[in-house]
Amino acid sequence: MSTFTEIAIYLIQAVANFYLLLVLLRFLLQICKANFYNPISQFVVKATAVPMTPLQKIFPAFNNFNSACLVLAIIVQVAAILGSALVYNGSLVPIISLLTWALLGIATLLLNIYFYGLLIVIVLSWVAPQSHHPAIALLWQLMEPLMAPFRKLIPSLGGIDLSPILVFMLLNVLRIFIRNLAVSASLPPLFVPGIM
Repeated sequence: MSTFTEIAIYLIQAVANFYLLLVLLRFLLQICKANFYNPISQFVVKATAVPMTPLQKIFPAFNNFNSACLVLAIIVQVAAILGSALVYNGSLVPIISLLTWALLGIATLLLNIYFYGLLIVIVLSWVAPQSHHPAIALLWQLMEPLMAPFRKLIPSLGGIDLSPILVFMLLNVLRIFIRNLAVSASLPPLFVPGIM
């Protein structure tokens, strides 16, 4: 692979990863009913507003489930995969592979958001438990719906919450499952945002 090709694929992947992160955050924030007036929520909504407006007319939301966000995520994934494949070898990807890779990339990125978000929340609960930073408040709002069922299974022991251990185990099991699906689908990590 030439230097130009490697740089071009890196730039396509970096931009697509960042925008996918924003789109999926918007999706998760709506599901969690996170604070819309949080400055980070406002940024995410404004950064995704232009492509979301026409998509929301075609794909309406059901309660807090915003299907337009998922459609936009698939569109961004498909564009990034096609762009990377065209830069790499000038060929198109078959439609079934394209959609399969896009969905696996989105699932991986969603799991990574929760995995690293939970890790950050745990560290911050020890380092800065009383912080009121908007990013920390938003992370708590994102993680709480995932954590609540596990807190019911394992009550806190002497003020120590052990439920994150179960959540990490579940997330890792899902990551292994998706990784094996990606291998069986011949997914090239170089082309799919969220995988690397």
